[in-house]
Amino acid sequence: MHTLSSNAACVVMDFETADYQRDSACAIGLAKVQDGAVTEHFYSLIRPPRKRFYFTHIHGITWAQVATSPTFAEIWPEIFCFLAGATHLAAHNAPFDRGVLEACCTGAGIAPPHLPYICTLKESRRLLRLPSHSLDSLCRHFHITLSHHHAGSDAQAAAELLLHLQSLASHAPRP
Repeated sequence: MHTLSSNAACVVMDFETADYQRDSACAIGLAKVQDGAVTEHFYSLIRPPRKRFYFTHIHGITWAQVATSPTFAEIWPEIFCFLAGATHLAAHNAPFDRGVLEACCTGAGIAPPHLPYICTLKESRRLLRLPSHSLDSLCRHFHITLSHHHAGSDAQAAAELLLHLQSLASHAPRP
């Protein structure tokens, strides 16, 4: 696991998507981890490139809710500012969120950030022997508050999970 030095900043991200295409982000949540604490939060709905919504039953977001929201390209300046100074990105199931970020950046004609990723799902599997490593299960295990499938809450919870996993990794015996 990437151990974050005291001056390192990690941005934990979570996306909710509208359809099966990775560029269909309809919500983003970001949480900054620095100096052993979650220090900042960002949340926004996003108007995806298509009106199709297949996952409303999971996250509760509808086209009507995002129809007047900014597109990814329009909200990128705020995301970019939030990412300033980050040395790592993280997510629970990082390959998914990384894919969404990259697809949304590509669709907007923006170069995606080139930072190393930390996957809290992968790290939890490495460090903990639990029947489930889903975000909601891990939040119950560590008593982390979660409103699951709300991108802001998921990012905040994954950031707190990252701190727990960092602590576990720093106390784990070295091979």
